[in-house]
Amino acid sequence: MKKAIVIGSTGLVGTALVSQLLENDNYSEVISFVRRKSDSAHPKLTEHIVDFDKPDLWKNLVKGDVLFSAMGTTIKAAKTKDNQYKVDYTYQFETAKAACENGVPVYVLVSSADASSSSLNFYTNMKGKLEDSVKLLPFKTIQILQPGQLDGNRKEHRTGEKMALKMMHFFNKMGFLMKYRPIQGSEVARFMIMIAEKPVSGVYKLDELFKIK
Repeated sequence: MKKAIVIGSTGLVGTALVSQLLENDNYSEVISFVRRKSDSAHPKLTEHIVDFDKPDLWKNLVKGDVLFSAMGTTIKAAKTKDNQYKVDYTYQFETAKAACENGVPVYVLVSSADASSSSLNFYTNMKGKLEDSVKLLPFKTIQILQPGQLDGNRKEHRTGEKMALKMMHFFNKMGFLMKYRPIQGSEVARFMIMIAEKPVSGVYKLDELFKIK
């Protein structure tokens, strides 16, 4: 019986992830770090309401068997690139570092297609820098997912994203941009739980995810 730690639990992937972990008999407890109390309630769920800008106040609580990192925001919600970088990079890295210091052996991260610290695109560059940074941490295993565009029912309204999804589905039907094809957030969550069991670290692109058994 394992203890799962989740950050980003109120997002598209994170919500599905917490739900699946709570139903998974391999996990006896799910610990979620959130900025504000959610509506979730379950005997196996513990929520820690924290200020991610002050990791010294909560880093001692990041203890368990697997850290699942699914945190992220959009430039529209963040308002500035600096704020988006703080959420997508700094908060996730500080939590990963705390987990390492507390002896958490396994780390699972949702990144992005084309993530690279040498990318000229702000978003994929940021994701690549996070990948590079967490790979230097002494986890027993580090599993990184690089899915395409995320699809599913979000709590917040994202008109631009819905339009982008329609365009992507159109191009995919014509055989173009297949490595960016949309994937359901619940599927990404399912893959996160599956690869957490892998004994060797890996980076999984979209096509590789669907080959996981």
